[in-house]
Amino acid sequence: MTRADIWPGLDPGDARLMTRLHGDLPLTDHPFGTVGAEIGMDEDEVIERLHRLLAQGVLTRFGPLFQIERAGGRFVLAALEVPAERFDEVAALVNALPEVAHNYRREHAFNMWFVVGAESLAQVDAVLARVTELTGLPVHAFPKEREYFVELRLPIPGA
Repeated sequence: MTRADIWPGLDPGDARLMTRLHGDLPLTDHPFGTVGAEIGMDEDEVIERLHRLLAQGVLTRFGPLFQIERAGGRFVLAALEVPAERFDEVAALVNALPEVAHNYRREHAFNMWFVVGAESLAQVDAVLARVTELTGLPVHAFPKEREYFVELRLPIPGA
């Protein structure tokens, strides 16, 4: 398997940009210009590459991570047991909800795991009820009890 099989269209510049942006974004008037200068690109190229990587699905999200509880909100990890033949359909329904932060497939009886972020526990409960309504599947909720800072950084081939 080659890099192109994993990330089609990912050239070395894309890899450098993704590696650099996996962490701190400079707090400047032109953060993309600052990042670009560090890796040999101008601001417009950085922004164009990010738009393209998001449009291609190479990046599924680009944005800050917040400690939502400090602002009064809640994160809840949730799981579904999805029949294999419905997995893509259910994933599309779940992922269409704006409160769903990310969604993962797992080799487990609960084969779909996703995170719901909302302004209140009542709103989280409403989103989880909506998932059940849309999919016809019971949702298993696992509210966050404690926060762990892992900062997982996977190497990007070609960076």
